[in-house]
Amino acid sequence: MKRITFLFITVFSFAVSNAQNITDALRYSTESLNGTARFNAMSGAFGALGGDVSSLSINPAASGVMIRSVGAATFSVVDNRNKASYFGTSTGTSYADLNFNQAGFVFVFNTPKQDAKVNKFSLGFNYISTNNFDSELFISGNGNTTIGEYFVAQANGVPLDLLQLQQGETISSLYQYLGEAEGTSAQNAFLGYQGYIIEPFDNNPNNEDYYSNVTGDNFYQNYYLSSNGYSGKYTFNMAMQLNQKFSFGVNLNSNYFNYSQFTSLQETNNNNGSLVNYVGFDNALSSFGRGFSAQFGAIAKVSEAIRLGLTFDTPIWYNIYDETYQTLESERFVNGETIYEYINPHIINVFYEYELRTPWKIAGSAAYIFGKQGLISFDYSYKDYASTRFSPSNEPAFSFQNAKISNELKGASSIKVGGEYRINILKLRGGYIFEESPYKDDSKLGNLNGFSAGFGFYFGNYSVDMSFSRFEQTGEYQMYDVGLTSTATVNNARNNYAMTIVYEMN
Repeated sequence: MKRITFLFITVFSFAVSNAQNITDALRYSTESLNGTARFNAMSGAFGALGGDVSSLSINPAASGVMIRSVGAATFSVVDNRNKASYFGTSTGTSYADLNFNQAGFVFVFNTPKQDAKVNKFSLGFNYISTNNFDSELFISGNGNTTIGEYFVAQANGVPLDLLQLQQGETISSLYQYLGEAEGTSAQNAFLGYQGYIIEPFDNNPNNEDYYSNVTGDNFYQNYYLSSNGYSGKYTFNMAMQLNQKFSFGVNLNSNYFNYSQFTSLQETNNNNGSLVNYVGFDNALSSFGRGFSAQFGAIAKVSEAIRLGLTFDTPIWYNIYDETYQTLESERFVNGETIYEYINPHIINVFYEYELRTPWKIAGSAAYIFGKQGLISFDYSYKDYASTRFSPSNEPAFSFQNAKISNELKGASSIKVGGEYRINILKLRGGYIFEESPYKDDSKLGNLNGFSAGFGFYFGNYSVDMSFSRFEQTGEYQMYDVGLTSTATVNNARNNYAMTIVYEMN
């Protein structure tokens, strides 16, 4: 079979062959509770309130109700814990790190004329880390499906001729060619064939059917995942207040994310008749995204005690590109001798940009203020995860994922409740958050529940705030999309400790 690659086809093939899946779409479409310590302590229930720089991220009209100009910066420690259960075996991991997750300011300009309809306007800027991807997951147990079935699923439909080295070819050159001309499935098939994990049913060069050299029904598997990175947004805010009752605002957001993931599967077996007794399969992924979004909001002062808020968040329009790296090792027993194979193509696959549109969101909120003693606030939001889309949507790989998103995801509701009580210079705070699962089948990912608490000390123009928040969510983790599709039940608990320094200007 003659191998000829055209540049245009090469670029196009790389782009669609590595289309992200539904898990990746959700990762870049969700936001964790991050902001100032006051914001975190009240579980982010700030849609009808102002007075805090992070409230801009919930409702852009929040700056329109601020009395004075203010600046704030926040540091936090995030402790991310995962507990996994796989075929009756339980494992646990913990990962903690220090982050600089918020910095911003708001300038308030009062109109000189007291009877003017526009009595103030404001300009603000805020940086916030919307998600922290630093995490570790370890899964271990005796499974009943082998990684060999993954390589069989990847290889079926690929001609044997493409997986065999021709004269003058090397592991690296053929691996690169397959990625450019055929896609990542063919690269995986090539690794499996060169590692003697799979064999063709027929040695004919046109053969497209394969079987696994790993046999039996008992496989000891260790799977390790390490992820790093974060997502964030830079917000440029504008707002105004009319008749001291109605505030309107808009946010223009520059969004981004950096994500890296390393996975390693080690599988061993002592099954009779299994030619291959050990497989080690490593994959590394790096993703980079840049995007734009906007928010529109309003807050109404119904009375001295009651505030109402309404917000609409547009989708984020991301441009994304990925890089991947793979290695494979195996051991097989032949004629009384153990033979070790290590396949390292030394190739980094760099994929061309594609697009992701995250869900839109709408939110309503209410707050009751007890004079200078305290307040209670309630936020409700609805986010349509089923509207998430990869593009170009007319390409098969993206079309498949978009159909899967429509079939498996749904619109999800979120509820946040927060309160604050003042005792002289001390303010005590607490909150609760509930987020509905974005899946129609919530066994894949359950509802998120969390609580928060905190306090703050005010010293004139300065204040120091501290907070603690904890969130838990349980779901299923599937190691591979095809072949080895066994799932582990994973409980994720995230603890966030935050401290904020605030300066208010007279």
